[in-house]
Amino acid sequence: MFNKIKNRIFISIAIAAIIYLAFLIYADYEKVIISFKNFNWLLLPILLLLSFGNYISRFFKWGYYLKIIDVKLHFIDSLSIFMSGLIMSVTPGKMGELLKSYLVKQVNGTSISKTAPIVFAERATDFLSLTILALAGAYYYDYGKDIIIIIGIVIILGLIIISNKKLFEKIISLLSKNNYLSKHIQKISTAYESSSKLLAAGPLFLMTFLSIISWGFECFGYYLILTNFEIKIDIPWSFFSYSFATIVGALSMLPGGLGVTEGSLTLMLVQKGLSEHSAFAATFIVRAVTLWFAVLVGAISLLFYQKRFGRIVIESNAQVLE
Repeated sequence: MFNKIKNRIFISIAIAAIIYLAFLIYADYEKVIISFKNFNWLLLPILLLLSFGNYISRFFKWGYYLKIIDVKLHFIDSLSIFMSGLIMSVTPGKMGELLKSYLVKQVNGTSISKTAPIVFAERATDFLSLTILALAGAYYYDYGKDIIIIIGIVIILGLIIISNKKLFEKIISLLSKNNYLSKHIQKISTAYESSSKLLAAGPLFLMTFLSIISWGFECFGYYLILTNFEIKIDIPWSFFSYSFATIVGALSMLPGGLGVTEGSLTLMLVQKGLSEHSAFAATFIVRAVTLWFAVLVGAISLLFYQKRFGRIVIESNAQVLE
């Protein structure tokens, strides 16, 4: 299993290298290097600390969700599992973080169908919080309003469907007529029961608010990066542009939003008057201290997990990460 994870990470790194090389050539690599040299690298520890603040606050969300569905883990085990999931940040929509459900099962035997909805709830509240941040900026700066509104409507409709038990029962009734799906009805029902608890009004509001704080750490880090370049950017625009680019990248369903997020960030900076080489430098730095730092933290955590619990074992009929 770990070899498959490593292979996918290496493939994502290779794709990223090609994309970054293309950006580098387009933006004039000599000027990009000058932009890197002019950057205040003393900020690096602060930027990494802000990103880590995002991970820690999201860990509290993970713990809160575990408590809601009555899954008990020792604090250190829970932290190890959550941080290990960060290695899957370079999967489409981060859904590779379903790895956490496998790790929970290996530790205490909890069924995957019970904990997998936590990953969905995490993504739902992440999307909702980023949409709120982006929507406020979209109206203020008159940029990308239609896209953000459509995304918001889709999220709300999805939440309404999940919270409607009668509608779910009708869906289950239809699925049960399919010979293959009928064998998994119990698992689907278990997943729904967890989802309905996790996305109830109270938890949804609290965890969306926490997610705004979580992503606020990285948005502020992006602002600090931009203060090093020849352009004056206010904090609200930094929050808006980072949230907008993150959403667009996630919707692309590319691993980690590679290429799309970078392109969106760079384009928006160029439109604000920043030179192409400085825009790429700023984009590269923010992705290094957010996305790739998360992968590094996840890789280290996963190594520690395997030393503590042994090799990761996945049943042959579990295809979520296949």
